[in-house]
This record gives sequence, C-alpha cells and structure tokens, in this order.
Amino acid sequence: MNDHDPNIEAASGMLSLRVLARLLDYPSAELLAAHAELACLIETETRWPPALRAELVRWCQDLAGSELLDLEEAYVAMFDRGRAVSLLLFEHVHGESRDRGQAMVNLLAEYAAAGFHLDARELPDHLPLFLEYLSTRSPTEIGQWLGEIQPILALLGARLEERGSRYALVPRALLTLIGASDSIAAQRPAASAEPADNTPQALDAVWEEEAVRFEAQSDQDCSLQSAEGRRLAERKYQAIPQVIQLVPPTPAPGQ
Repeated sequence: MNDHDPNIEAASGMLSLRVLARLLDYPSAELLAAHAELACLIETETRWPPALRAELVRWCQDLAGSELLDLEEAYVAMFDRGRAVSLLLFEHVHGESRDRGQAMVNLLAEYAAAGFHLDARELPDHLPLFLEYLSTRSPTEIGQWLGEIQPILALLGARLEERGSRYALVPRALLTLIGASDSIAAQRPAASAEPADNTPQALDAVWEEEAVRFEAQSDQDCSLQSAEGRRLAERKYQAIPQVIQLVPPTPAPGQ
C-alpha cells in the first residue's frame, strides 16, 4: 500500500491499528489468508474490552469461510454507492469543495515528513491508509489524531450500525482507544433519521451537487464543519482544556 521507513514501522507498538486498516480496506486474497494472524493480534489489544475483541476475532474467523467475490460485492455495495459512509475523511468535512484539495496537500506533507510515501493512485484521506500511517506514530500523536477525527468516526459508526454492517466495529474500536465509544450513541438519532443515500434516485441527486453537506442543517453548521476540516488538515494543536490520549492497556493478571 505504501513505501515507508521500516525503522519507523519497527518502532510502532500499535499493530492493532494496522489490523483495523486491513479489515476496513477493500477485501483481498491476502486478507483472507491472514485471518488467523489478524485474530491473534486483536487478542493482544487489551485497550479493547473482551466483548469487542470477541466480535473482531469472530469477523476474522468468518473470513476463512468466505468467498472473495462475495466480500468484494458487499464492500462495493456498502462504500461505493452513496457518500454517507464514505471512507474518505475530508469528504465528510469538505465535500467536493476546493478546500478538500488543500487539505489533501497538507496531509500529504504530514506523510512525507514522517517518511510515509504513497503510490500515485492512493488518496491520502482514505481511512484505511490513514490508519496505516497512524500505526507508525507515537501514542501521543495517535491520540491527537483520533481526537481530531472523533466526530467523523462517531457519525460513520452510527451510520454503519444503522445499516447493520460489521464494518461499524472499526470506528467503534478506534473510538474505544481514546475512551470515546459512547459518542456513537449520540449520533444514532441523526443517523436513523437520515434518508437512504444509496438508492438509484439518491445517487443521481447526490452526484449532481457541487458539494455535499454532512449533518449541516444551517449555514452556521456548515461553517463549523469547515473549521473542523481546517483543523484536521493543518494539525494546529493549540492549548485545549483536555488533551486526548490513548486509553492505557489493561495489565495482565498478576501484574
């Protein structure tokens, strides 16, 4: 997926982020072949409660008996028909406006400064790719970034749950890492009230728009979302009342 410094990778202790990236990315034969390894890595992530780990492990186990073509068709049906559950982060804050281009440039600069280089075909704000990047960063940076995208993850998780999708486990697992899994529940009323955006009629209407608003009920809401997008793109971590950090791992019994 990318070409980055192996020394950075070796220094990372957040392989669980890489597992989530694999589960959320387009299905592949490599994913199916690695199901047992992914399950083992999930079991070691004590920041996740046992029930969540069990659901993620079950997902990996089910991959072993799945047909790749079926998984691919289901993935396209979920993520490529409509924008409500888009895995492109900046689409949720900028839509197709010009601001998204600058946000992409800024994020690419972040990647390059960290020695994380992309193939030309990859969009830098694709969530699975972004998680790959985060897996190479320090716990402090991971906490900051997950805090920055918390509103996106919460709404994405609620929308995926509304569709009964197992992919909802990924934003839930990410939010759990920063102790914010309850934020999905806060978004459920909005997600359940939204009209379907993956019908033929809805798709025609959406693609005719120049920019898409996500949960913007007023000009003020839209302005707030634009400000959130700039913060995400520019990484301006100014003094805030509470710094978001990763939840510490649960000690093993006897420690």
